[in-house]
Amino acid sequence: MTSPVGLHRVVEPAGVLPQAAWRLDADPRIAPNEVRIRVERLNLDAASFRQLAEKHGGDGAKVRAEVLEIVSTRGKMQNPVTGSGGMLIGTVEEVGRRSPLGLTAGDRVATLVSLTLTPLTILDGLARWDGRSEQVPCDGYAILFARSIAAVLPADLHPELALAVLDVCGAPALTARVVAEQVARRERAGDRSAVTVAVIGGGGKSGSLSLAAARRAGAGRTVGVVPVAAERDALVAAGLASVVALADARDPVGLSSAVTTALGGPADVTVVCVDVPGCEHGAVLATADGGTVIFFSMATSFAAAALGAEGLAADVTMLVGNGYVPGHADLALGLLRAEPGVRGLFESRLAAD
Repeated sequence: MTSPVGLHRVVEPAGVLPQAAWRLDADPRIAPNEVRIRVERLNLDAASFRQLAEKHGGDGAKVRAEVLEIVSTRGKMQNPVTGSGGMLIGTVEEVGRRSPLGLTAGDRVATLVSLTLTPLTILDGLARWDGRSEQVPCDGYAILFARSIAAVLPADLHPELALAVLDVCGAPALTARVVAEQVARRERAGDRSAVTVAVIGGGGKSGSLSLAAARRAGAGRTVGVVPVAAERDALVAAGLASVVALADARDPVGLSSAVTTALGGPADVTVVCVDVPGCEHGAVLATADGGTVIFFSMATSFAAAALGAEGLAADVTMLVGNGYVPGHADLALGLLRAEPGVRGLFESRLAAD
């Protein structure tokens, strides 16, 4: 019997969901409710790639070897240190007769579920990847379950650009929802004050999209926080934030000071989009009582966030960005098309990679 969530693909330990499993069965033969994708490119999530690059001192050959070892050992791409994976693009090879995903053989798609739960086999030894970028050209195959999510790649965007956007499309969608809720709540209460938003890591992929989404959802003032002058200058040029602040997100007092100075007080909504650990306390400290902190980084320690908020006596709501909001792919792609600043940052990042 085949499970819509992929339980039949779990090798060990028995009884857990594919994301929690140590090893999956990546057999290319599909069940009636599955889909097989011929993979052409992986997109490793930022936290995982950073950990691998730092572990190996930037040695691309060693990074490539470890990714191959992870996939061959585990039947999926799930970094054992960060627990995170990424996503992929490829072409649909075969569709089971009972698959509910609406895909057809020949469709070029991006998976909108994590590689941490996607059965994966690499066939070419990653021979075309130098191990120095998050995007990984490869040949292989992956299996989607009945409850998986995939988007047909848009014809008007280069696949690498679409992949980079879809990899983080949950962040702007949830940011937009939270900001819109805050705006509506104030309108109902007759409160004319502006909703303020801080995006920590505002110069990155998810951060730039979240800034654009917050503005579109009605935020009155936004601050993008970045760690270095080059990112500050790029984000200022992109025009996505009301103000850009320079701060180390791992310095709670410095981060809080930068946000409150930029906004004239703590943020109503703080969005954490950085790929380094240790940013939890600063995000909480930078957020107003009654505000919301959204954590999108896979480097986040949720124990540290919860205990930190308790220790600071901070009355904030903390949300875990789970990567899925209905309509998230269309929203993110729409922002890319409509916001030249977003597109410029994405294209510059891809060129640098």
